[in-house]
Amino acid sequence: MKVLVTGGAGYIGSTTCSALEEAGHVPVVLDSLVSGPEVFTRGRIFYRGDMADGALVRRIFAEHPDIGATIHFAARIVVSESVQEPALYYRQNVVGSLELFETLLELGAGRVIFSSSAAIYDSPEDFVVSEDSPLRPLSPYARSKWMTELMLEDLCRASEDRSNGLRAIALRYFNPIGSDPKLRSGPYVPDPSHVLGRLMSAARGRAPEFQITGTDYPSRDGSGLRDYIHVWDLALAHVAAVEQFDEAFARAAATGEPSPFLAINVGTGRGVTVRELVDAFQALSPTPVQVREAGRRPGDSAGACAEITRARQYLGWSPRLGVSEAIATALAWEEVRAQRLDSTAPPSA
Repeated sequence: MKVLVTGGAGYIGSTTCSALEEAGHVPVVLDSLVSGPEVFTRGRIFYRGDMADGALVRRIFAEHPDIGATIHFAARIVVSESVQEPALYYRQNVVGSLELFETLLELGAGRVIFSSSAAIYDSPEDFVVSEDSPLRPLSPYARSKWMTELMLEDLCRASEDRSNGLRAIALRYFNPIGSDPKLRSGPYVPDPSHVLGRLMSAARGRAPEFQITGTDYPSRDGSGLRDYIHVWDLALAHVAAVEQFDEAFARAAATGEPSPFLAINVGTGRGVTVRELVDAFQALSPTPVQVREAGRRPGDSAGACAEITRARQYLGWSPRLGVSEAIATALAWEEVRAQRLDSTAPPSA
């Protein structure tokens, strides 16, 4: 199957493209390259442009009428930036997504898999959240994901009676870490905001230390608790959503949840504190990291881990890899990152 992948030059998008290819599918990448590097599109069908460009999306479907689903990754994702520039996040993540969804609806391209986020959840006392748990997005980034979900669900329900109406799966994933195990792609931002990237920067001397931001959370050691999922497992969840799309809705209906919109958590179901992640990194890193405690950042939450029964039941997906495997692939990626990101280098084998 051909699959339109918006944001397919990004960290998760490019890894998912590799997983799609390994499963026998053909990704058609649409990316503005505002963030993602063009080298991650090598050897793939690639269109450079904005997801909100209806004319371009219509052209893509005219040239590839056999596209069977759309995976929508394209978004701005930095929490701290969203606090400083909320209008940018609402304009690009929400309004841009609306333009894309309306074009897909016009084209009758009704299968949509949306890249959502566990950042929309509140942090319960036991730190475990299901798809029915209370929501409390704390940053403009998180609210943009929540608003896009609400908007997409409304569009799905409004077009439910049409033969070519929208149906959507929102994959609410938790904290992706690691790299493609075959090192075809990985994190590429020179000054990463995510926790493993900041650890790597400290280990490599690009930052003087690693800061544990927030030590007064109600977790077992005071640091934030997260559900760290290997990015390859996350990519495989998107492949499962593509391959099990129709079956997922049938299974949901059989359990009493008939709906054209499904929210599905994608995590490991195991919570790891930031201190525990630091310890795991220190055990594998050839270079020790200096660690300092600091206060909470705007938009941060205590965190949560996923209840993933729905992913198993509806998609037949379960995580296979753990934190140690993710850290190992991240360290391996760091060794080849500069070469892989060099647009003048020959493609890797």
